[in-house]
Amino acid sequence: MSFIQIIALLVTSMLVYSAPLIFTSIGGTFSERGGIVNVGLEGIMVIGAFVGVVVNISFADTFGKATPWIAVLVAGVIGIVYSLIHAVATINWQADHVVSGTVLNLIAPSLAVFLCDVLYGKGQTDTIKYSFNRISISGLKDIPIIGQIFFTNISVIAYVAILVSILSWFIIFKTRFGLRLRSVGEHPQAADTLGINVYLMRYYGVMISGFFGGIGGAVYAQSISNNFAVTTIAGPGFIALAAMIFGRWNPIGAMLSSLFFGLSQSLAIIGSQIPGLKEIPSVYLQIAPYVLTIIVLAAFFGKAVAPKADGVNYIKSK
Repeated sequence: MSFIQIIALLVTSMLVYSAPLIFTSIGGTFSERGGIVNVGLEGIMVIGAFVGVVVNISFADTFGKATPWIAVLVAGVIGIVYSLIHAVATINWQADHVVSGTVLNLIAPSLAVFLCDVLYGKGQTDTIKYSFNRISISGLKDIPIIGQIFFTNISVIAYVAILVSILSWFIIFKTRFGLRLRSVGEHPQAADTLGINVYLMRYYGVMISGFFGGIGGAVYAQSISNNFAVTTIAGPGFIALAAMIFGRWNPIGAMLSSLFFGLSQSLAIIGSQIPGLKEIPSVYLQIAPYVLTIIVLAAFFGKAVAPKADGVNYIKSK
């Protein structure tokens, strides 16, 4: 295998594993920029993965190759509904953000497996018929070196995720909505005195995180596992949370961090094909993403400055 072929293999695999993390970490960024800590991203991804697979199986004959795209949108909508549990608990009932998010993570797997048993009579779904397959882009794939690396056998949904991260950066930092969202995450009292509805903006942040978290779960299930089981989503939500922190609550930073973590995840799958890595026992490559997550959080958490009111409940004064 040539050097270019190795790089192409690394990039294409990295993009596949990064896409769910990019969507989910961006969702977390919106929530925390509004002042609501959302450690329930893992649970939202579980619900999104389950819904995405069920929609895919149910409507494959109706929508054909467009089914995965329809499924991620439906999963995003259900993710919004599920995230409202966290929104109501933290915004209206002043619950601890970490406790509320943990509840989302605990409920989701059990609920999804129960619904699997109801729908399919077993603890997992059937295998989906249509997934996010890799494609080569005509014309661009013929560009020397670059075409082979970035436009041959690539995951389109990964490039969509990158575009979404750029759009999200623009929304957060260059629009009135983004300014208002950031203001309630930095100083909700001051925002309230200026006529900004703090509760509403925080609801928007959590709901956007639910939308992207649901999409992230559906993308993971339809591009990596191709079905849903209790072990389908086992850790990527927490890795996405780490990517958001490592990216300093910035969509572009979260995207770059997700690419890094996605590369570490992909090495567990393609490591046996790469000279120098195939001699390493696969178990070490499989645990590498989680070890890296701990190292990154330990090394950068104290240096990364979160929005000042992140995790702080706001009670409107009379």
